Amino acid sequence: MNLLKYGGNMYCILVYDISDKRVAKVLKHCRQFLNWIQNSVFEGELTEAKIEEMLIGIKKIIKKEEDSVILFSMQSNKYLKKEILGVEKSQLISNYI
Repeated sequence: MNLLKYGGNMYCILVYDISDKRVAKVLKHCRQFLNWIQNSVFEGELTEAKIEEMLIGIKKIIKKEEDSVILFSMQSNKYLKKEILGVEKSQLISNYI
């Protein structure tokens, strides 16, 4: 993955479309690094090293010819506007954990 050499934390949004056979493993793996916000969507701040660690783990789980994972990363979420319409799923799950 070609990341900016920033030196600080990167704000990340990860989305995936994974076969049902592997989706639970990818979900469990991503929860170790990022905050789950909606089905197949995670967000949070990670160091470049943690991003690489997360991606290496995902690569071991997925099948490149069947699955899709997209990671958006930026130096800060300062310029990101997040607007939620309807239910914020991440709050629903946090009430039960």
